[in-house]
Amino acid sequence: MRRPRHYLLQLIRQIVVSAVLIMVAPAILAEEMVAQSPIAIVVHKDTPVEDLSLDDLRSIFLADQQFWPNRTRITLLVRAPESDERSFVLDRIYQMSEAQFRQYWIAKMFRAEVPRGPKIVLSTGMALDLVVAIPGSISFTRADTVTDDVKVVRVDGLLPSDNGYPLR
Repeated sequence: MRRPRHYLLQLIRQIVVSAVLIMVAPAILAEEMVAQSPIAIVVHKDTPVEDLSLDDLRSIFLADQQFWPNRTRITLLVRAPESDERSFVLDRIYQMSEAQFRQYWIAKMFRAEVPRGPKIVLSTGMALDLVVAIPGSISFTRADTVTDDVKVVRVDGLLPSDNGYPLR
């Protein structure tokens, strides 16, 4: 028995809607997560930086700037794929999709512009522990998870608790 044509059109419509939802869901969830707690930029306590512009932050995360002013190498710590924080940072700081991010770092390493890509961290706790342990390190985490063991960097002169903070 053949199914009516409208049944097939309805099935195709459902598949397309499902595919679109799957593609945009991580961005929507990341926005919701950050609405609850903004993203804080954290560095090792001895890092000689208190405030970064959003452009400077992007330059650091893209490894265009690889050293702090005191010549300490910047160690970039990035959450693993599928984390809400990573999705948010890819959108707001990197301005890239996950696929573009991966391609960017492959090309950067292939051209020998960096000695290695970012260190991938699996959890918030791991990110904070490594920032504490590695001089020159920088990472991002939800502001409500920050501990006193790390330094929170102002972005465009603002802390995560301030109105107008750009990573909210």
